[in-house]
This record gives sequence, structure tokens and C-alpha cells, in this order.
Amino acid sequence: MASNSLDQTSRDLLTKAWGAIDSAPADARLVAGRMLNAAPSDAEAALLLAAAHRRQGDAGAARRRLGPLMTDRTASPVAWFEWGQILAETGDDEAAVEALRRAVALAPEFIGAARALGDQLVALGRAEEAGRAYATAARAAANAQGLATAAAALAEGRAAEAETLLKAHMRRSPGDLRAAWLLAEAAMRVGRVVEAEAVLNHCLEAAPGFAEARHALAILLYLQHRFADAAGHMKLLLDLLPHQPGLRILLATCLRDTGDHEAALKLYEQMLAACPTRHAILLVYGHSLKALGREAEAERAYRVCLKLAPGWAPSLYLSLADIKTLPLTDADLDAMRRPNANISDFGRAQLGYAIGHTLDQRGDYAGAFAAFAEAAALRRRAISYDPDETSAFVQAAKAAFTPALFASRAESGCPSTAPILIVGLPRAGSTLVEQILASHSQVEGTSELKEIGLMAAALLGGRPLAELPGIIATLDTATLAALGARYMANTRQFRRLGRELFIDKMPGNVWHIGLIHLILPNARIIDVRRAPMASGFAAFRQFFQLDQSFADFSYDLREIGRYYRDYVELMAHVDAVLPGRVLRLRYEDLVADTEQQVRRLLAHCGLSFEPACLRYWETARPVQTPSAQQVRRPITHEGLSHWRHYEPWLGDLRDALGDVAEPPSTAVSERS
Repeated sequence: MASNSLDQTSRDLLTKAWGAIDSAPADARLVAGRMLNAAPSDAEAALLLAAAHRRQGDAGAARRRLGPLMTDRTASPVAWFEWGQILAETGDDEAAVEALRRAVALAPEFIGAARALGDQLVALGRAEEAGRAYATAARAAANAQGLATAAAALAEGRAAEAETLLKAHMRRSPGDLRAAWLLAEAAMRVGRVVEAEAVLNHCLEAAPGFAEARHALAILLYLQHRFADAAGHMKLLLDLLPHQPGLRILLATCLRDTGDHEAALKLYEQMLAACPTRHAILLVYGHSLKALGREAEAERAYRVCLKLAPGWAPSLYLSLADIKTLPLTDADLDAMRRPNANISDFGRAQLGYAIGHTLDQRGDYAGAFAAFAEAAALRRRAISYDPDETSAFVQAAKAAFTPALFASRAESGCPSTAPILIVGLPRAGSTLVEQILASHSQVEGTSELKEIGLMAAALLGGRPLAELPGIIATLDTATLAALGARYMANTRQFRRLGRELFIDKMPGNVWHIGLIHLILPNARIIDVRRAPMASGFAAFRQFFQLDQSFADFSYDLREIGRYYRDYVELMAHVDAVLPGRVLRLRYEDLVADTEQQVRRLLAHCGLSFEPACLRYWETARPVQTPSAQQVRRPITHEGLSHWRHYEPWLGDLRDALGDVAEPPSTAVSERS
């Protein structure tokens, strides 16, 4: 884009306005407006006006101004950068990626474009591609610092070579912060994240305004799920770079993932005020509204999103179906059943579960089961769950986790008494138990924390699952103490209320009680158990997100039955080798005599009785699980026998459960 229609004085004004565009967008807008009055077809002035509109929060006006000028022949990297940012702010995420790629291709030294491309890719969950974009930005920044060879190696994927070159440079110039930043980038790419973080923190201690280092640290922390730490750096970056849409989305994601939905909502609302048609933002906005119990507002957000992005119908209808207080309509059912060859198997599964829940609410149990079964079959074909691995793990755990092992590690782990871990099968009542405990003045509810699972995966290192118990059994007391301390440090970000105790309600942690006991010997553990047939069918009828691998067993009735048997066998072993360590709380007992079971629960956690725990539905807090609506109303007997409507079709589940199909007629002894 050129300003051939402007005289030299006007071009000088244009250059000055571009230099102050971030700090004085209103002045830039005035300059561009005057120039377009004098030369209506001048593309550079139009670009400046679009850039000013975007920075003043009017991305729609920016798009209308710049859009007609963008063609395949556009050769201005600045124009493609601005167009990419405008597209990102108006919800065209994939088009934004392509526009930013064009900017980087035209000007590989354009650091801001490469970094914006990386941010957009991270926001879309494409971390590997983002890494390449960030490496391009690092290379551009380093070329003028005598570090071009190392930066080139980094950008071309030769991280180890880059690291060697940078360490040699640092020995010659130990105070070179740009070299240190690049060294951290190289360390990240070879997997040494602790070293990378230390180097980046050193850079920021020496130069708090070093934006590249702060950006690298923010992304590093975000990708490690350290959302609160990442959010702090992103806020500082947005103070420096307030017009970066990718950073704003990542900040909102960090806030939401730490449970601060109120703060995330404010950011979503700001973005939607600037551009109400951003369907990607509307979707997550609806999710946060639903987590806060604002179901009617969530439904409106989903409905608007459905009009704007009909291709997202499967996810949106499933989200609408989860708002059980606002049933789907006949028109919704017709739309969900309408054939559409463009929907993936994943989308068809989402629609199947949404249809199933809708028919269930209407009492059409045969139709509902058919929909659930078809959807579950689609999901089962897409996952690699192996029930033999689960059974082998149970046998290995029984062999490794012995009284002798636990006696030899009696002084191991982190001594904190703060964690309360609620485990069991998904859809067994754990959210209700969490809500009861979170109604106590000394307890904070968080969410389904992933830290124990991530820790177990790191210990396993890609080896077969059945090797994990043996690996854990070899850990010495120092390592166990370090792992316990790491757990406490990495979960601190979710504890926003500062209460004495906090809840980690991850159902999949039921397989890691041996590890939990060794690293957190004073943590309270509660196994919430539901009657086998009810529990199995509740899992079968639920769609679980891709990151909820703890539920991979739930798409086949026979595999559910086998999984339940393995679970019972493992917990029987835990009871034998760690008697009294785990409180078994049966959902049916909680319904039958709520006060007695709540008192028993509180006693196990070392807490005095508080009446608020019996009026748990009055406790206002975010709840992100499918049970959100249930825990916002008093407990009822309604769910105990709901599965019996489906009993004619659950023969495979009953057969696989075998002798555990019928629960004991009385509660287990009251361990505490």
C-alpha cells in the first residue's frame, strides 16, 4: 500500500501518526480522516484509519474500512498484520491466522506479526505451530544483536545447536539479556522448562520492561497449566500492548481456568461489546455464565452463537441440553435430526447425546437410549481405551502398594493438611459432595484439578500403565516430599478464597490413591460411590470432553461394568492396606439420611458441623460439571432409580458387573 496521492507534508504526518498509533489512536484517526478527505482513494490513509478504529475498540468499522482493500495482490505486511488482528477481533480465527502468516511471509523481520501469529495459534490450541511462529519472532529480534546464527538454528528447529551457540555467547557476554532470552527459548524447545523459566525470570529481574522475555514466560506458564502465574504476566503485557486480541483471549482463558469466571466474564463482555458477532467468544461466555448458575443468560448466548455459527450446532445443542432447567424445543429436535453430511463423527456424537437428554426429559426412554447408544458407539470408535490395561494396573497396584511399602515411607511426603481429594467414578455424586464441603466456612471448592494425573503421567514417561505402581514404589522420601510440595505449589492458583482447606475433585484420582498417600499423607480422601447399575448408566449417558480421559471407559456398557469391577477391587485393596485412610460415602446413604452422612463427612475432614452444609444449594460458587443444576437445588430421591427406565437395554452392563451388580443393602462401616 502506498500514499502516492499525498504530498510530502501529508506523508510525514502519516508517519508520525503511525508512530503514536498505540498511545494516541484518536489523533491517528483525525489525521487519517483529513487525508482521506483530500485523497479518498489513498490506501495508506485508509489503513491508518482502520488501525485507529481497531485500537479505539471498533473492530467492525475497522473491518469495513480495510476489507475492500485486501486482495491476493496486497503486498503490505502492515496491512496483513492489521487485517489479521481485525479478523481475530471479529471472530474469524482461521482467516486471522492466514492473514498473519501472510504478514510474516512478506516480512520475516516483523516481530509483532510473528508474535501475534503465535498468540492466535495458542488461543486455538495449536501449540506446536505457535512455537514455530515464536521462534520466527525470536530470530527477527536477534538478527540485529549478532545472534543471527543461533536464532536461525532456533527458528529452523535445531534447538540443541542454538543452545550450544547461545551458551558460548553468554560466556563471552554474560550480561546480554537478549541472548539469555533466546537461550530460554532454546531450553523450552528441548524440554528443559525449569531452566527456561529461571532464565526468563532473571531477564525480567534485570529489565522488567523486556516485553519479549515476559511474553515468552507468560506462554511457558500457560502451556504448563500455571494459569494464575501466566495471567499476571499477560496483564502486564496488555498494559504495554493493549491492542493484542490473542493476548486478551489467553488472559480470559487463564482467569476462567483458575475458576475466576467473574473476571473472565468482564473480559468476554468487553470483547463482545466491541464486536457482538464473535461466536468463539460467545461460546465460552455462555460456558462461564452456566458455571455461575446464570442459565437463562447462558442460553441466550448459546442461541445467538447458534445463529452466527450454524457449523457449531453440535457443540451448542449439547451445551443447551446441559441446561436441564430450560429444555430443548421441538424445533431444536428437528434441527438436530436433520441430515447433514458435513458434520463429523464427533459432532454427530454430540448431537446424539443432546437428543438423548431431550428425549429423556420427555419420557421417551426407548428413543433416548437409542440416541445415547449410537452416540457412545461413535465416541468409542474414536478412542484407544484398553480395558486390559486398567485390569493390569489394578493387579500391579495390589502387588506394589503393600503395608510394608507404606510403613517404610511413613515419614514421606508433604505434611500439609489442606487438601481434600474427592475420588470415584464420574457421575457418582462427587459434585454434590464437593458442594456440601464447599459450603463450610473453612473449605474452598476448586474444580477437577489435573495435577495428580499430570504427575503420574510424568513418572510413567510413556511406559505401559501397569508399570506406574512399581515406579512409584521406588521413589525415595526426598522425591516424595518434592512431589507433595509441587502439588501444593501448582494447585495454589486455584485457591482464590484463602481458606484453610481446599477440594480437588478429580474422579480419575481414584487410581492414584497410593501416590496421593505417599506424597500427601495428611490429605483427606473421600471415595464417593454410587450403586453399580445407576453409576454405570449415568456415565454411559454422559458426553465427556476430549481432555476428560478419565471417562474413556464410559462408551461401552460391558467395559463400564468391567471398569466398575476393577474400581471395587482396587478400593478393597486400599481399605486392606490403609485401613481408615479413605472415607467411603455412598450416594444412596447421602440421599436417605443427609444430615448423618454430612456429619460423618465433616468429621472425616476434621471439621465441625455447620448448618450451611445442609443448605448447600444456597452456596454461590462456580460449578463446571454436568451436575451444576442438581447441586443448586435440595437433594431428592429422583435420581436414585432413574436408570430403571432403561433397564430393558442394560443387560450387557449387568452381565459385566457380575456379582457386584447389586450394592450392599446397608452402608459400610463408618470409617473416619
